[in-house]
Amino acid sequence: MRICWSLFFKTHDPTTLNRQGEDVGTRYRSVVFYHDAQQKEVAERFIRELEEAKVYEDPIVTTVEAASTFWPAEDYHVNYFNRNPDNPFCAAVIAPKLAK
Repeated sequence: MRICWSLFFKTHDPTTLNRQGEDVGTRYRSVVFYHDAQQKEVAERFIRELEEAKVYEDPIVTTVEAASTFWPAEDYHVNYFNRNPDNPFCAAVIAPKLAK
């Protein structure tokens, strides 16, 4: 489980509010969705540990929120990277994240 949390926080900037790279807006916020109290506690504890260890220069702004309605992606977004590996965004942004 710790590996999943580590991967999540290493593949985006959890210190920027409503922004990931050049993308701006609330849909680009850093957020962990939980389904029960235990998941919420684990997420909050991991964020506290990162803050206490001063892993990031700036404060972590990732929020921890209850999961709500899940909306499936449109068909053209499903497996987008696997179907479009030569797309410039996929090659420049996603491939390096996967390599991490």
